[in-house]
Amino acid sequence: MNLTYIATAAMGLESLVAHEVRDLGFEDVKVENGKVIFKGDESALCRSNLWLRTADRVKLLVGEFKAETFDELFEQTKALPWSDFIPENGEFPVIGKSVKSKLFSVSDCQAIVKKAVVDQMKNAYQRETWFPEDGALYRIEVALLKDVATLTIDTSGTGLHKRGYRALHSEAPLKETMASALIKLTNWTPDKPFVDPFCGSGTIPIEAAMIGQNVAPGLNREFASEEWSWIDKKVWYRAVEEANDLAKYDTPLDIQGSDIDHKMIELSINNAEEAGFGEFITFKQMQVRDFTTRKEYGYVISNPPYGERIGEKEEVKQLYRDMGNAFRSLETWSVYVITSNEQFEQLYGRPATKKRKLYNGHIKTDYYQYFGKRPPRS
Repeated sequence: MNLTYIATAAMGLESLVAHEVRDLGFEDVKVENGKVIFKGDESALCRSNLWLRTADRVKLLVGEFKAETFDELFEQTKALPWSDFIPENGEFPVIGKSVKSKLFSVSDCQAIVKKAVVDQMKNAYQRETWFPEDGALYRIEVALLKDVATLTIDTSGTGLHKRGYRALHSEAPLKETMASALIKLTNWTPDKPFVDPFCGSGTIPIEAAMIGQNVAPGLNREFASEEWSWIDKKVWYRAVEEANDLAKYDTPLDIQGSDIDHKMIELSINNAEEAGFGEFITFKQMQVRDFTTRKEYGYVISNPPYGERIGEKEEVKQLYRDMGNAFRSLETWSVYVITSNEQFEQLYGRPATKKRKLYNGHIKTDYYQYFGKRPPRS
């Protein structure tokens, strides 16, 4: 079955997601705002959910059409093959959103789509009464953008950032997908030292370990589509087996996380053990100004406090100065810092080699990149 999928992405990460999709060998990859569209069979659904590190979720495209009236929305939704995907007992709630469209009432659009899907399925299943909806989950989304309706079914269930290792986290956690993106935007390779001096609940070091050992980020979790009747269980087994075969669990890693708060260190240690990297990552309580190392050609990747909260501003300014002082002598190290603080370069003490705009949740940030000296060619 040739299907079309949409991998959704945070603003600014679309090219990374597209790169990952191509690496998985999928065809016809198209990049749009906040999404990457690609084609594949049923196994593509399983593999993309298991492997995509920087995407938010994977949706199955059922149909796309122009709709300026409720009648158009109803008739064209009803014409789609819902019963090919949703069984008679499937649970199919409808969520929606509308941007710059004539049909701006989301609740009305959701109700109309629900009624249209029910009508199509009643015809297909020759049923007079309502559906029980006591089976697997097929969450439908109607997304209207400039009068074009896109209808999808969510294959992931919980967002892909939920890898299953972080039961507890810090107050302002960095999403796992964003942590992965920060690493993917560098040239770090698993043979190089890796340090996060503001590790919080350990997300960046854990994602680095996953990348370093080529562990599929979705291996320790479940997906809504695992329960879908039209996907043979063998397809899922094969995808999981492939992921296990490709993991390099014996790759040595030199990854360190530190934080000023001992509670965060305990949390990080627990999360790393939960993810299976307890023995590969070292966590210790430390202030950034005390960081020293004799290692060469390492990488610092970090998400320090931004100073957004009242009373934190001065502390954070001092923190950025401390970072500048601690890393200044590390000529062979590359340093990458994400923050919304626009004074970062002045406080750190030098301009970044390169910077990139990223959205961390709804916060507009810059990713400051300082490239270290390259190792001599052997």
